[in-house]
Order: sequence, then C-alpha cells, then structure tokens
Amino acid sequence: MNKGFDKETLDLTLESLKDFTAAHLPEKKLLELDARDEFPYEIIKEMCGPGLGIQLLFIPEEFEGMGAGAFDIYRICEELARVDLGVATGIFATFLGSDPIVYGGTYEQRKNWMTRIGQEGLLMAYGATEPEAGSDLGALRTVANPVMEDGKIKGYRITGNKQWISNGGYADLYSVLAKAPGGPSWFIVEKDAPGLSHGKPEDKHGIRISNTATVSLEGVYVDADRLLGEAEGQGLIQAQLVFGYTRLMVAAFGLGAGWAALDRAIPYSVNRIQGGAPLSEKQGYTHKLIVPHAVLLEASRAYIEETAERLDSEDTNLNTEGAIAKYLATEAGNLAADAAIQALGGYGYTREYMVEKIKRDARITRIYEGTSEIMEMTICRDRWQNHLKTHGRFYHDMARQVEELHKQNDKLGAQTVSYGLHGLAELLESARAQRLTRHQHILFRLGELIAHAEGAASLARRAARAFQGALNAKAHSRFNMNHLAALSRIYARDTAMKIISEGARWIGGLIPDSDAVNLEKKLFIPQIHRAQAGLIQDMDYIADVLYERVSG
Repeated sequence: MNKGFDKETLDLTLESLKDFTAAHLPEKKLLELDARDEFPYEIIKEMCGPGLGIQLLFIPEEFEGMGAGAFDIYRICEELARVDLGVATGIFATFLGSDPIVYGGTYEQRKNWMTRIGQEGLLMAYGATEPEAGSDLGALRTVANPVMEDGKIKGYRITGNKQWISNGGYADLYSVLAKAPGGPSWFIVEKDAPGLSHGKPEDKHGIRISNTATVSLEGVYVDADRLLGEAEGQGLIQAQLVFGYTRLMVAAFGLGAGWAALDRAIPYSVNRIQGGAPLSEKQGYTHKLIVPHAVLLEASRAYIEETAERLDSEDTNLNTEGAIAKYLATEAGNLAADAAIQALGGYGYTREYMVEKIKRDARITRIYEGTSEIMEMTICRDRWQNHLKTHGRFYHDMARQVEELHKQNDKLGAQTVSYGLHGLAELLESARAQRLTRHQHILFRLGELIAHAEGAASLARRAARAFQGALNAKAHSRFNMNHLAALSRIYARDTAMKIISEGARWIGGLIPDSDAVNLEKKLFIPQIHRAQAGLIQDMDYIADVLYERVSG
C-alpha cells in the first residue's frame, strides 16, 4: 500500500491549502455564498487546477499524481472541512467519483482517466444513489442495455435517474452505477453525452455552497470501453472496496467541522462577561459546552489516525473501522457544532456568525456516504461475526490488551476502558444466548456501544504512544501526552458508564430477572462507578488546556 507523503510534504501541502482558502474564501465570502446558495465553480476549478492542484493528491504517482496516502488525505479533508464543508464536499465528490476507476478500472482505463483528471483538473460526480434506492445500491433501477454489432457488444445505452449527486450540475465526468445484463456495473459518462441532463440545484438545509442535483440519463450511449473493468456485474464489489477509505474521509469532515465550531466558541467565551467574570472561567459553560465535545472529537481523531495508518500499511479494506470512524467523528462533530451555537447564545443562532452555518453544514455528515443508522448496523453486524467466530473472546481479548497498557502507564484510564470492553463482551454474549439480535434496535444500540468502546481503546493507545514518543510523525499535534492522557481518562469514564447503563437498559430489559442479575455482576459496575473519582479535576485540567491556562 502507498504510505503517502513525508511530514514535510504534508505540512507544505496543508500550508498551501490554508493560504489559498484564506485568500479566496474568507469568512465573509463564505457567508455570502451560503446566503445566495451559490456554488463557487471558478474557485473549485482553481483548487483543482493551476491555483492549487488539489486533485493531484489522490492520483497515484504512476499516473502523474502526487500519490497521497490515507493519512495525508484525512489531514487535508479535516482542513477543508474547517474552512467550509460545502467546498470540501465539492472537492470530495471528485475523490469519490474517481474511486470506481481506481478500484475497478483496467490499467489502461486508470491511466487514461486518472491522468486526464490530474492534468485537466476535471470535476467528477459519483452517480450511485437513486430516488427509490437511497443507500441500497442493490435496488438500483438505472439500466445499461448492450448495443450489439457483429455479435459483439459495441457499447451500452444507459437510462435512469440519479439523486443527491454532489457536483451533479457541474461535473465533467460522471461515474454511473447501472444494471447491465451481468449485474450492477460502473460506467464513465462525459458531461456532453447526448441524453445526459441534470436538474436544478437542491434547496438544502446545509452545505449550500456545494452543488447537489438530480442527474438523468435518457438512452445515453457509451462505448464498451467505458465499462469499468470491462466486465459486467462487478459494481457492488467495486463500491464495497472503498467504503473504509471514503467513510474515513467523511469522518475527517465531521472532525474538522466540530473543531471549527469549538474554536469559535472558545475565544468568544473569553471576552463574554457574565456575572462579573468571563464565561471561560465558569464550569457551567466549559464543562458542558466545550470540554465534553473536545473529548469526543479527539477520541474520533485517535480512531481515524489508527485506521488511516492501517490503510496505508496493510492490504485491507477496513470497512468496519471506516464505519466506526465515521460514526464517532460525525456524531461528535454535530454535537460540537450544536454546542457552539448554545455557547454563543442568541449570536450563535444568527446567520451573521459562522457557527450557525457550521451546524447546518455538519448535519449532512451523518447522512451521506452512509447514515449513522447504517453505520450502527454495519458495526454491530461485522463485530457480531467477530464475537461468534472467537466464541465470545473478541472484546475480552481487546480488554486484556488494554490492561497491558495500564500496567505500563496508569495515567491513561486504560483500566476503566478494559472494564467497559469486558462488559461489552458480556452484553454481546447475553444477546447471543437470548437471541436478542432479532430486535433491530438492539443491533443499533450495540453498534453505538461498540463504536465508543473501540474509540476509548484507541484514544488510550494514542496517549500511550505519545508518552513513548511513538506517534506518527504526521499526527495532529495540538495536544501533548499529558493532555491526551487526561482526554483518555475522561472518555474512558464516559464510555464505561454508557456501556453499563445502556447495556443494562437494552439487554437487561429483555432477559429474565435472574439472568439480568447475573449479567449485572459481570459488568464491573462498582469498579466503573469508583473510576469516576477525579473526573471533575480532569475536566478542569482540559478546560485549562483549551484556554491555554496551563503550559504542561
């Protein structure tokens, strides 16, 4: 796998991106574009052209690109989202639209199209979703009928409608999923193809700077070489290959948007005087509206960074990990954006202030590239298989690995994380014994608990690596090892409490009383309650860190 850039190259790329957006997309302009529901086509083209060349990042070096790795793209996507999620979505649409080429095309197809995207700065759109199918790609109705000549397939005529297509009204190229005789297949369609049209831009709740439109195909003809992979029926497999990667990038969007909101609430509270003192000095403000959200965001970052490292070093798709990262980061980003509105009070609710826009924009991250509910189902379904295959040992084994972290460093909250992981294993086993997975809602709630439990373990590992000086050289460096340890302790407590309270509620509420009593004895409830000691002090410390009132 491609390990991507070195630290210096990534830093230079991030600086170039910051400089470009500061010059071309200042806050005032973003608010104006949002108010007018206007897609900044020329700016996006400049970003994908000589002005910045951002499209080169995801193009392999063999096709004249820069060959960024997953870790690099995560950092860049986070920075894009900190600027504007609508702009980020416009850029991401080309990343996403080219994925069927990268993962499904022949070498000749990849060389042709990826080289053209890089050299010409072509915008792409990902034409998968349909009005009736939604996220169910297997239910698509768009068809690709073969055009025969001398007994061979000369090309295809594609007919159907695609909905919620980012860049749908402006793309130069469309990757279109259609049902061929051999099954769902991806095709490349150019914007000037006869029969291709798009509707007016959707009047959206958020990301109004991005373009979202329906795309219609009425007997659109493409040559046979526009069938990616030059074999029918590979479309769903090709789509599945990239979920770990693409969902990780949407996770980075949630992370960037969340911090963009919090980083506006923090300075506001320094200057806002209430009751004779700044809001920044009041626990009622910091410990509700700032600190918990910083914790959730950094827990999601830990999981994102671990997953990105693995994508860059392992030959694997990590679809489950991508789902966990997306779930944690987009839920955290939305909560942080909502809290930032509350933090600014009446000002936050007005369109004059960016936090109002950020909240509207962030909402889409819980929907596109798979809803939070699909993430919960994916996470539970996949980890349920791990639980069954290991005869219930999967999370017990993870708990023991985390216990080893605690033995090496007792500042991380790792012991509390292990209590939660052991408890999670017991909840899954009770669900298996009582056949509770027939309740869809139980699957969803277990998916939520699994995501947080794995996130807590990841944050503990990140803090441990920081103490060892072993973090990725390209890792985000806002917080030092002591900060990360405190963040980890807070999140460990919160997650363990969630597991015992929500687990007892949903699993314990469906099993006989005697079994519920036995389950509660296995959930480390007294230990988790006692682990809450020191929570306020850790929250005080993180508040001081965020407001730069401490140096270490």
